Amino acid sequence: MEEMDNVVVLKDENGVETEFEIITDLEVDGNVYYILYPLDDEESEEAVAMKVDVDEEGNEILSEIEDDEEFEKVASAYEKWLETADEEEFEDEE
Repeated sequence: MEEMDNVVVLKDENGVETEFEIITDLEVDGNVYYILYPLDDEESEEAVAMKVDVDEEGNEILSEIEDDEEFEKVASAYEKWLETADEEEFEDEE
């Protein structure tokens, strides 16, 4: 994982690199997750959730969320974050 400010570059299993913007980080059940949006695909409005892990060398790495229950908890936390962000944006406009 290569990181620049709020942008990360991830490689898929075929070695193809994609840039993602980190929208927010969420803490769920003591774990940290990043919510990412792809920068290369402007038509996509779908966020990607990745778990922040630490490798043997102490480096931060991003892992896919493989457990359905864990994913649902993160998705729920993200929906709550979106609602709060929308409310704050509305208040700022007044």
